[in-house]
Amino acid sequence: MSARRTYQGQQLELFRARSGDIAARDAQDLMSWPFFSLAKSRRVTPIDFRMGDVSIRVEATAEHGMATIWDADVLIWAASQIVDARDRGLSTSRFMAATPYEILAFIGRSDTGLNYDRLKAALDRLQSTTIVTSIRQPSERRRHRFSWIAEWKERLDTQGRSLGIELILPDWFYAGVLDDALILTIDHDYFELKGGLERWLYRLVRKHGGRQTWGWSFDVPHLHLKSGSLSPLRRFRFELRAIVRRQPLPGYSLELVDDPDGRQRLTFRPTERDLIIAPRKRAGGGR
Repeated sequence: MSARRTYQGQQLELFRARSGDIAARDAQDLMSWPFFSLAKSRRVTPIDFRMGDVSIRVEATAEHGMATIWDADVLIWAASQIVDARDRGLSTSRFMAATPYEILAFIGRSDTGLNYDRLKAALDRLQSTTIVTSIRQPSERRRHRFSWIAEWKERLDTQGRSLGIELILPDWFYAGVLDDALILTIDHDYFELKGGLERWLYRLVRKHGGRQTWGWSFDVPHLHLKSGSLSPLRRFRFELRAIVRRQPLPGYSLELVDDPDGRQRLTFRPTERDLIIAPRKRAGGGR
């Protein structure tokens, strides 16, 4: 693979991701706000979110649809690689290279033809989805526009077998990953969560709850707004109740509470298990 790349006038050195078990890291900005579709069906309706000084607009193409919260696993993999390398004193770059197997193994998916095709579809959605946001912009009038992946390509041998994937991350994401205050370690069991809403809830809970003994709580309509979900509030409540019954979030317990004023809140608190889980050994790309 090429050792460097010129992109928008910048010389980018290639950062080769490593195999093996490393801690999973997530970017807090992505955990806090509605940047991804929570549905597995194709979404083209934009997310248009405003709260206080924060504005986010996420736009999708009809061809690929909006990047989903499952596609965001690729960004968790990228953040984890960058932080791990930096902590070991190595140089990093937003120009990254890896094999499909290495990415799939990290996010807990087997190395099958189907998952390989799904990975390429995820990369297409991450590249074609456009975000415009005020987050981390020093001026109130500034907005940053980017895609989750600026570009990507696959290298093949003469028999059409994959030699690896190269991708370029956007400045906005890369800068956030390099800021220690904006990164959190997450449980590898996150990748086992099947539903989009429960995945989003785990990231939100991990961001706000952390190790606080008394946990955190959110008004349900506020949660609905922050999720960016297209589901009506009534359906959203129904899905929340189902998640509370199942208690699927690793490291946290959830409860729906009715306040005296009639409002309903989702509360969550850490369980007794350690919330910062060391990376586990996985064989054959599985868990």
